[in-house]
Amino acid sequence: MSSLYQYYFLDWAGMILSLLSAYLLGNRQRLGFLLFAFSNLIFIFLGLTWMESVGMAVGNVAFMIINIRGYVHWTKNVEPEASVTPA
Repeated sequence: MSSLYQYYFLDWAGMILSLLSAYLLGNRQRLGFLLFAFSNLIFIFLGLTWMESVGMAVGNVAFMIINIRGYVHWTKNVEPEASVTPA
């Protein structure tokens, strides 16, 4: 049972934030990118410290870069609304 809280629930927090982020992005909410980036920070910290997994840290750095890119480019993909002229 000690394995559930071996990392002081940081691993659980990271997982919950990741799932919540995917849900928010599925609902087209930009906040999902920020939560994903925060989740990545948690996993980078865990990978470099307590878990001693460089692969986990490097993978989450890549995911964070993708999340930041998505956040920055979010508004560039939105087409402007066409103005409706009365007939």
